[in-house]
Parts: sequence; structure tokens; C-alpha cells
Amino acid sequence: MNKILSIVCFCLFLFFIFSCEKENVKTIPGGINNEKYNFYIPKNFPTKLYIPEDNPLTYSGIELGRYLFYDGRLSGRTHPDSLMSCYSCHKQELSFEAGFHPKGITGISTPNEMLPMINLVWNPNTLLWNGKVKNIEDLVWMGVIAPHEMNGDTNRTRELIASIPMYAEMFKRAFGTEEITFKQISYAIAQFVRTLVSSDSKFDRYMRGEAKLTDSELNGYFLFTTEEGADCFHCHGGDGNPLFTTNLFYNNGKDDVFTDTRDRFSVTQNTKDIGAYKATTLRNISFTGPYMHDGRFKTIEEVVEFYNSGLKNSPYINPLMHKINDGGARLNDKQKNDLLAFLRTLNDSVFITNPAYSNPFKNKK
Repeated sequence: MNKILSIVCFCLFLFFIFSCEKENVKTIPGGINNEKYNFYIPKNFPTKLYIPEDNPLTYSGIELGRYLFYDGRLSGRTHPDSLMSCYSCHKQELSFEAGFHPKGITGISTPNEMLPMINLVWNPNTLLWNGKVKNIEDLVWMGVIAPHEMNGDTNRTRELIASIPMYAEMFKRAFGTEEITFKQISYAIAQFVRTLVSSDSKFDRYMRGEAKLTDSELNGYFLFTTEEGADCFHCHGGDGNPLFTTNLFYNNGKDDVFTDTRDRFSVTQNTKDIGAYKATTLRNISFTGPYMHDGRFKTIEEVVEFYNSGLKNSPYINPLMHKINDGGARLNDKQKNDLLAFLRTLNDSVFITNPAYSNPFKNKK
């Protein structure tokens, strides 16, 4: 009896050891185990992340999403002239923006300029210039079916992606099933997009005590964050807002006549939102032109001059536009140059060259 008991105890001991070893196995992107992604929140950044409960970030899901993001067959087509991917209009080197007024696969122009895909994991479910889309998953659906984008069909996209041998195992790792659905396609791409984090600009390093700003940049920073200066911070945040956007919507004095049917008012039907659009992030501002929802300004200098002397009053101007009665901030040339110098400290070259965000097909052998 004692011998049998000893054998049983020994077997239980081995089972316990191997079970612990299995639980402690770590994986890397593309590994067999679908390990939860360890999202690193940069210093000074908000701790609240907008990640849906039904689509948590996993290494395998992010890897799959990265491939799908760059795959031209996402359009549901295979002819070289008909390939279109998310990357077609969201290029890493331009902070995942287009850099021009893009046209979809049919040649139809997009209604507005593309917004850069920067730090969207902190976006409170109000995407696009008017905030009508609530999550990135829905953005993927819109991108595939919209006539001014891929002009595709979700079933056709699903069938084509499912027919590509490399994806079978990737979907299985990411979602635990061999069945491939368009919902899974959108979820995987959304996971990848939520990992696109910009946090290593010169200004970030300054805030971490790792870099110094010039006198011109510091003065520009002062102008940016004060009402007596350029008064930018109400819409784009100050030193306490590393996102450099409030993710809210403002009529910022671009026009005094409003005919666009895609402003914030089109979503809320609240008259205070007539002519209002999202205050986009100023991160990587040198790489994300043209500027404003309609791309009316080609350079940062034009944008600064607009806020300096080109504001237009209307019954719908946002109350935070304190400089409206003067037509703008009325900065002198030195102040404008200092403000521009500060804005350029928000450029993050690490973000636009990060290999984790790059095209995986380029180096695939």
C-alpha cells in the first residue's frame, strides 16, 4: 500500500511540475500560444485604453492584423491594378496618413482628408472627422465596402483571404478556429492599429528629462499653452495631454458659410456642431499634410497663419476660439517661427520607421 501511495504521489508531483512549466511558457508574435499582448503605456500617457472587451490584444492577433493591413488582396481582388490595402491610404512614413487627397479603387475621391492613425487606442470611440464611427473594427468594414475606398464586398474579401494558404494557421492561432470570417479580419486589423503608438518625439524626450528644447522651441511651447499666446491648448492639449488632441469637435473659424454635410452636426443634429470637426493630433505634424478636413492648407506655415490672421466669425464658432474678435492670435514673425519650432518637436521619426509597424511582406522570404 505504501509503495502504491508513493507512486501516486510521485506521479502527482510530476504532473504539477509539468503543468507549471506549461503555464509559464512565453511566446513571441507568431508563436503557437495566443498570449495576451503586454501593452506598454508610455510615461505621462493616459492609463485608460479603449480596447473592446470582445477584442483583446494578443500577439497572434496583432501579427495577423499587420499582414492583413498591408495585403492588397483585402480589396477582394487579385489583379495587380485592383489591389488595395489599408496601407494604400495609411502609409507608415506619413504617420499612417495618405499625404494627398486620396482616391478609392474606382477613382472616386474620399470626402475628406485621411486622418493619421496615431495613438488611436486612446481615442474615445469617436473616429473620423465627424466622429460617426465608434470603433476601429467598423472602420475596417467601411474601408472595404465604401465606393470611395476599396468599393468591395465583405464576402468576396473573406473568400479571397481564406483561400490564401499562409492565413489558415495565422487565423487559427489568433482566434482558435479554422473558420475565417470578415469579423475576424476586422478584429485582427483593429488589434494591429491599436498598437500604433507615437511617444518618442523630441518633446516626449524633453518631458522625460532626456532632451533639452532650444529657447525658440521653449517660447513656442509657451505660446502654444497660453491664452495670451497662440491659444492652441484648448483644442490640442498642453503639457498634461501628450496626445496633443482632446479628441473633441470644434468650429474653429475656417468658414462663415456651411454647406458640408459631413460635419459633426450631421451626426449629432445639435446646432452647436455646425461646421465642427475633430481636433486631430498634432503629433508628426510635419508628415501629415495637407491640413484640415478638406486639405485646404498645404503647409504648417499656412495653418499657423490661418490661426494668426484668418479666423472667420459665425454664429457657430466654438466659445474656446478666444482670438476670434481679432481675427486670430496676431503673433509677430518671431513668435510664429517659435511656434513652428515647437510644433516640429512633436515629430516622431521612431514612429514612422518602427519595424514593428512596417510592411511584413517586404522582408518575407
